[in-house]
Amino acid sequence: MLDLDSRLDFGIFKGFRWSREAFERFVVFMDRFHVGGWRRWLLVEPASEALTLGYVGLMLMLALAVPAFRETSDEDWLKKSELAVVFLDRYGNEVGARGIKHNDSIPLEDFPDHLIKAVLATEDRRFYEHFGIDIAGTMRAVVTNARAGGVVQGGSSLSQQLAKNLFLSNERTLERKVKEAFLAMWLETRLTKNEILKLYLDRAYMGGGTYGVDAAAQYYFGKSARDVTLPEAAMLAGLFKAPTKFAPHINLPAARARANVVLDNLVDAGFMTEGQVFGARRNPAKTIDRRDESAPNYYLDFAFDEMRKLVDKLPKSVSERAFVVRTALDSGLQQTAEKAIEDAIKQYGRDYHAKQAATAVADLDGGIRAIVGGVDYGESQFNRASDALRQPGSSFKPYVYATALMSGLKTNSQVIDGPICVGNWCPKNYAGGFSGATTMTSALTRSLNTVAVWLTRRAGGGNDRAGRNKVVALARAMGLTTPLTDTPSLPIGAAEVRVFEHTVAYATFPNAGKAVTPHAVLEVRTGMGETIWRFDRDGPQPRQVMPPQVAADMAFMMNKVVEEGTARRAMLNGVKAAGKTGTTNAYRDAWFVGYTGNFVCGVWFGNDDYSPLNRMTGGSMPAMVWHTIMEYAHQGVELKNIPGLPPNPAQTGPRIAETTDVPRPAMLSSKGAQSLVRIERLMDEASRVAPALPKLGTQTSAPPTVPGATAAADKVLPAVRRD
Repeated sequence: MLDLDSRLDFGIFKGFRWSREAFERFVVFMDRFHVGGWRRWLLVEPASEALTLGYVGLMLMLALAVPAFRETSDEDWLKKSELAVVFLDRYGNEVGARGIKHNDSIPLEDFPDHLIKAVLATEDRRFYEHFGIDIAGTMRAVVTNARAGGVVQGGSSLSQQLAKNLFLSNERTLERKVKEAFLAMWLETRLTKNEILKLYLDRAYMGGGTYGVDAAAQYYFGKSARDVTLPEAAMLAGLFKAPTKFAPHINLPAARARANVVLDNLVDAGFMTEGQVFGARRNPAKTIDRRDESAPNYYLDFAFDEMRKLVDKLPKSVSERAFVVRTALDSGLQQTAEKAIEDAIKQYGRDYHAKQAATAVADLDGGIRAIVGGVDYGESQFNRASDALRQPGSSFKPYVYATALMSGLKTNSQVIDGPICVGNWCPKNYAGGFSGATTMTSALTRSLNTVAVWLTRRAGGGNDRAGRNKVVALARAMGLTTPLTDTPSLPIGAAEVRVFEHTVAYATFPNAGKAVTPHAVLEVRTGMGETIWRFDRDGPQPRQVMPPQVAADMAFMMNKVVEEGTARRAMLNGVKAAGKTGTTNAYRDAWFVGYTGNFVCGVWFGNDDYSPLNRMTGGSMPAMVWHTIMEYAHQGVELKNIPGLPPNPAQTGPRIAETTDVPRPAMLSSKGAQSLVRIERLMDEASRVAPALPKLGTQTSAPPTVPGATAAADKVLPAVRRD
């Protein structure tokens, strides 16, 4: 042990001495590189700091690049962006298209030289010189914008714009710009310059629902992009910056002014001389007059977003990217809703300081029949009905009251309208004061804030947080997907919702407690006509989220809101209705969401910058617009009763002479509609077994044995004759 101890001590001693000697030799060696005086402060120190900062910057860039490259994780990223959809309304009429039109794509070498030059001169003059990010062009844009005091010149390269079109959204955030830069460099390593240019020309949105310059040339000039003249090419090149602002069918003078700027760019870039563009200046492009054409653009955008999500869920055996989609769109109702919103803003917008509005109309299975995301799609494509998050105010209270009924209360249960506080927050009623003991029905009819908070506490057994959790759980079950932040003011509508989700969630009440999924797509067919998806067969089924008696009690109370309370302006002649108004703090939002036995509709008014309205309440403009839309919707429709309310006075909705601007087509009865659906299903079943049956006129030695084929045929023909 003494020998081992001595050896260990000696080893440690030798190790320390060797380390000291090695360090001394290292110091002597490094002294050879010592730099002092001015060389150190002008050369060595700056270089050392640059290396340190460069290393930190490299790590930061790597951290920022990871989220961007996640966008490319799908090996089929290039093919997935080629989705092309032709949309039909619920009656089978074509109403528009979205996505890339595959059959309109033409080779890059077939594009006219002046079209290519016009695009490059305007969008990215140094396209063939940079690596995906044009540093010189970006700096030039920064200087130009600083001098102008605003954004007058973009700094994104053509590769960056393509990266945004393929992978990202249009949101203006720093995160998106960082992702855009990394993805542009990634594209440059995967594709050639000509491939990037070709994709950009084919996939950029060009206004009017068209994607790509060839589709735009067909839409605006009635010709292929191969044949466009210089003034037409200049007008097309001017659309990339702001397709809706400079679209010639919306604002022809602005489109021609923008085309003139493109001609200036051609000369400034040295691609053409002033003499070559002189004729194009004197003879601007003439376009096809499409001012009278109206497409349900907000609805088409909504349906296309839904279709893109749906395509990812289709079987892997479906390899096609072009589809024909039948939607739940009611074209006449859509036009009526758009006109009602536009007229309301024109007539009363100035008085109420209201600049925007949105609405959604759905039938009780969740099919969106109309959706309006703003006053003017040409000015703003942001869909406020599907994408905006706004506080619902008192229109959120039905979730609270339904939760209270599910906890054991009744419509005539006594509740307390009196001072109540949750922590430091003490809500007040809209009219001020308190009325003491009252019934639940009266409290909802008068939209008492204090009672909503009291009911939430009662549902939680005296625990406010537990009660709010129950309210949120029910709202989620009914269809709200937005983050419902748990705050004391949640019971009176402080959490934000989307218009279309909030609207369809109300369908739970006339559906006897069954929640449905909002959807625009009813049926998806391939280009060859094969049905590959149907909502009634493959979509989410209704789910029971509350007892039918609770839904009936809610209908009883919400009907009082329409007939005796804050929403009397929404009353329909001959049609029973129920609903709830909503007004938020400082009058930033005004709502009315209501339903009948046939439809549910929600209307919102407000401003994009959250500036307050001039004392607009949900019972004023929202209720009036709701009345206009629903009055049209029920014309000639076989009326259905709301469980919990007396029957409608008539069997069908009355024809209203004042709403003849958009003629209402004749409506099938529910029995007739069910018969048509039954026939369609039987025909689909027969078509699946038809290839196995012998062709007409052929002779066979023995009848074929095809399981189910004969039975299907036997069902189809009698059903067709009978129906």
